[in-house]
Amino acid sequence: MAKITKVSPLAPASFPSLPEIGGLRLATVAAGVRYQGRTDVMMAVMDPGTSVAGVFTRSATRSAPVLDCQAKIGGASDGPAAIVVNSGNSNAFTGHYGQTSVAEVTRAVAEVTGVPVERVFTSSTGVIGEPMKHERIVAKLGELNAALRPDALEEAARAIMTTDTFPKGACRMVGIGGKIVKIAGIAKGSGMIAPDMATMLVYIFTDALVEQGALQGMLSAMTDRTFNCITVDSDTSTSDTLLLCATGASGVDATGNAEFAAALEEVMLDLAKQVVRDGEGATKFVEIRVTGAASDADAKVHAMAIANSPLIKTAIAGEDPNWGRVVMAIGKSGAAADRDLLSISFGDILVAEKGWVSPNYQEAEAAAYMKGQELVIGVDLGLGDGQATVWTCDLTHGYIEINADYRS
Repeated sequence: MAKITKVSPLAPASFPSLPEIGGLRLATVAAGVRYQGRTDVMMAVMDPGTSVAGVFTRSATRSAPVLDCQAKIGGASDGPAAIVVNSGNSNAFTGHYGQTSVAEVTRAVAEVTGVPVERVFTSSTGVIGEPMKHERIVAKLGELNAALRPDALEEAARAIMTTDTFPKGACRMVGIGGKIVKIAGIAKGSGMIAPDMATMLVYIFTDALVEQGALQGMLSAMTDRTFNCITVDSDTSTSDTLLLCATGASGVDATGNAEFAAALEEVMLDLAKQVVRDGEGATKFVEIRVTGAASDADAKVHAMAIANSPLIKTAIAGEDPNWGRVVMAIGKSGAAADRDLLSISFGDILVAEKGWVSPNYQEAEAAAYMKGQELVIGVDLGLGDGQATVWTCDLTHGYIEINADYRS
């Protein structure tokens, strides 16, 4: 796999300072699953009583770790819990070998940590179709267990990276009943991003006390407004997973608390946008705002058609305000549209209105706007009250270079 050395120009200035989450300890190690000279496995262990919720890729070819996690979510939550993640090999499309790898890793984690095997969750990311060298992970579990500590979230974020150019983290703190509740999350994701939930690996931890069913409902709803509203390249992964863990260490019951819910959704959206900012080869961060659609669902269909169009994404890369391609994407999306009611804007520049180019439109003004790193494309369908916002990036030569060398 080609080594990524150039950090995305859209990357944050630095990794955020994430708070320690009570009831959570983490560690990382270099196991040599595929990569050499870097950490590639992370383990998180959580105290008894931790609630674990999850959402997963809906790919028909999803991996053995995803299937195992799906089977375990919603089970007993009174014991401790553990998550083990490796990068470099996705353990996907590996048949019975993949199931064996998951069974061997989860069994060994249970033996080393004392966590019940039904509460051991695994994730794998990397190359598809190659058997996992799970023995390399198993051999390092004792070392991982001995190194567990509460302040290793950034190290964990780095260990799960593949083509990512920067580690991704986000946090919020919220006051509930005179006490502070903490939320912190990490993510990996750069390419193969068009969530049908999910298309990345994301792990979010909180010291709030939230019952598992309520936590699952909250996560599923928020996913549709965050991770399911981003796309880099229209491809949905076989492997990826979002786990949300509430340890309850703060003693604060946040079930049904609006402030907690808002803070959690902010963390999720922050991480989702960071994935887009690290889109393979990306140089532009693009927000697509669709209003006036027949329904919210139609608005999202239109927005995703725009965000996933290679012609639009390459025009953005070339800083070309080619609004005709936006018209094309709307027309092909399959959702309701009326050519003669359509209006389009780039930022605050009204490009087209009511099915025709705006009389005040100046190409030079739009071309100057397109030179920015952060762009907004607005579309009003003129049909109803439906609206949606999604986030994407441009498509550059860098995307080809990264993926042409992915397995070398």
